Amino acid sequence: MKSEQLIEAKIDQLGARIKSLRIAKGYTNAEKFAYEYDISRSQYAQYEKGKDLRFSSLLKLLDCFGLSLQEFFSEGFD
Repeated sequence: MKSEQLIEAKIDQLGARIKSLRIAKGYTNAEKFAYEYDISRSQYAQYEKGKDLRFSSLLKLLDCFGLSLQEFFSEGFD
């Protein structure tokens, strides 16, 4: 797998992990989750796609989910 393809695959995994955590928290609606945690709905939609996610934004999301970085990356990544 080429480097760019590998990076894109990891970005997809990042978004999928964020989405799975939201659903596990009981939110079937991404907009409701974003609203309740004071995150821009359009920005949160990008997070679930793994796009436009700064490290500080990831840390904010992890706080919403009550996870550490280690816990976050312990599932869903090869």
